[in-house]
Amino acid sequence: MRNTLTLLLMLSGTWFLLSGHTSPVLLSLGLLSVAAVIACTSRLELVDDEGMPVHLLPGLIRYVPWLIGQIIRSNLDVARRIINPKLPISPSVIHVDAKRLTEVGRVTYANSITLTPGTISLDVSEETIEVHALTENAAADLASGEMARRVQRAEGT
Repeated sequence: MRNTLTLLLMLSGTWFLLSGHTSPVLLSLGLLSVAAVIACTSRLELVDDEGMPVHLLPGLIRYVPWLIGQIIRSNLDVARRIINPKLPISPSVIHVDAKRLTEVGRVTYANSITLTPGTISLDVSEETIEVHALTENAAADLASGEMARRVQRAEGT
């Protein structure tokens, strides 16, 4: 019930923000469309903790700014290496531990790695994530496990 109410509020708010209409006819049509979507998702049993991971929002609010900082830092590092070809690159493939992460955590971790310039997730398994790193520093940063710990905290595990 909580997830259905959350979905109702999110869809209604999104509809109102995107449409900006306040006439009674359009508001009622918007509410009707939101009700139809909720009816379909409820019938398909998509409204659960996995489909509506609202419990992850507080952790994500802490994690996303840190991730943005890492993306900016990595962008600058890769840009310096492009501009100055004398700076070393040492491409390598490493495996980082993902045993203690949930399924959502592994996906978040792998996507965070790929979003960070100079690294890309090649393969995700239940125990490890295979990563191609452009430099030794990027590989060492991942091997330190800081990003994995932050993903765990964001999940609340």
